[in-house]
Amino acid sequence: MSIRLSELETSRTGVIERVHGQGAFRKRIMEMGFIRGRNVEVIRNAPLLDPVEYRIMGYNVSLRRSEASLVEVIPGEEYQIEAVPRVSSCDSGTGTFSSPGEGKTIRVALVGNPNSGKTSIFNQASGSNERTGNYSGVTVEARMASVPYNGYRIDLTDLPGTYSVTEYTPEELFVRSHLLDNKPDVVINVVDASNLERNLYLTTQLIEMNVRVIIALNMYDELEKRGTELRYDDLGRMMGMPVVPTVGFRGKGITELKEKIVEVFEGTDPVARPVKISYGATIEASIASVQQEIMSSGLATGRIRSRYLAVKLLEGDSSVKGMLSGAGEPDRLLLNCARERDKLSKAYGEDADALIADGRYGFIAGALAETLIGGARQTGAGRRDPDHVLTHRIWGYPIFLAFLFIMFQTTFVVGSIPMEWIESGVSSLGALAGSLMPEGSLRDLMTDGIIAGVGGVIVFLPNILILFFFISLMEDTGYMARVSFIMDKLMHRIGLHGKSFIPLLMGFG
Repeated sequence: MSIRLSELETSRTGVIERVHGQGAFRKRIMEMGFIRGRNVEVIRNAPLLDPVEYRIMGYNVSLRRSEASLVEVIPGEEYQIEAVPRVSSCDSGTGTFSSPGEGKTIRVALVGNPNSGKTSIFNQASGSNERTGNYSGVTVEARMASVPYNGYRIDLTDLPGTYSVTEYTPEELFVRSHLLDNKPDVVINVVDASNLERNLYLTTQLIEMNVRVIIALNMYDELEKRGTELRYDDLGRMMGMPVVPTVGFRGKGITELKEKIVEVFEGTDPVARPVKISYGATIEASIASVQQEIMSSGLATGRIRSRYLAVKLLEGDSSVKGMLSGAGEPDRLLLNCARERDKLSKAYGEDADALIADGRYGFIAGALAETLIGGARQTGAGRRDPDHVLTHRIWGYPIFLAFLFIMFQTTFVVGSIPMEWIESGVSSLGALAGSLMPEGSLRDLMTDGIIAGVGGVIVFLPNILILFFFISLMEDTGYMARVSFIMDKLMHRIGLHGKSFIPLLMGFG
């Protein structure tokens, strides 16, 4: 008997039977692994019982109870649901990559999931010092740097962290637009080696976009510590893209990554080639039908593959539908796409977007089954003991309030000492300037205006520095993400997300 995921008790496991609802949120959670036949475990409730932390595919994710109620599960991991037929393989593509640009400049884009270490690799490769953190949304805009290497100039662009390139968030649309419009010569897909199955979902979407990709297998040392072996060369050959193990924050593998960029750009790497993810005969027939309609409508261009457009239309991607305004017969194309979606829904009892997401995960599971040895495929950080205290139903808020008390007490008590020094220095500088200058409006401007005005601002500098030190400490230790978890229900009461407490806290500066 099935129940809603929100009704599943703590520490219980269930098997996903169906995802209800519609729109962008449904598509997002399916991309995150909430698809038919997957095991999901309830880890803990927030102190106010909302949101709830779940574990799926080796990583933890928080959902509000209203969101979890859209997922239907069957309690007990022993129950097996017959999965939708899928083909976990890839075929060599008949197309070719676009030709590399002329000259010695290589345009490279870095893409990857939040917290995959993408910005750390960017910093190590470029010598930059961009802000990093361990909660999503740290990189809120593209960062760029130029790196000379062996006679080439590598123009690096660090794109926002994203779990996919659909249309759920502005970051996803920004990344997709950058890849399609700017057409970088090489895309570096930074993958967290400790959570391969989840991170490789974005990789499958890059395969469909037909771009030149290098996988930077980041945090590879964490994989080795578990005694797990990944035949990453074989994985690269299956996916048509070279794989380079890296440890971003230590700078390991960065030189090899630069060498691989040049090889892929010049077309000398034997692994890089277009591949096609096969979704099975029935789904492939629908893709081919929509693809043929796209070709005849004139929508397909050299910039975007017709197969990619066909897959996105079957998924119901609204931004791709918006591109139909310039097509020859958009109504006929949309009607054909609707017929194919209905056909797939009747054949499998699932919507087309769920079938495609399931097919991508099937491809990933098949690839890892052949290349990952000595450990479970669904790897992750696991349960961390500090979480049971920091997000505890009783102790979570007292610990947080105690931290705030220490932070503000330190800010104003310790900060008052250098504040007095600055006030004294500004006062002395004003008196000195007043004694050296003759009376008049210029002296008044200098002493009462410039010196007093600037001094009135910089006197708060010690408070701000101490406050931001504590905020950085919260980010670097991961406590900021735990605060977002326990504050979500309170912030949601006023129409905000739990993460909104972060700018609220920084506003005290």
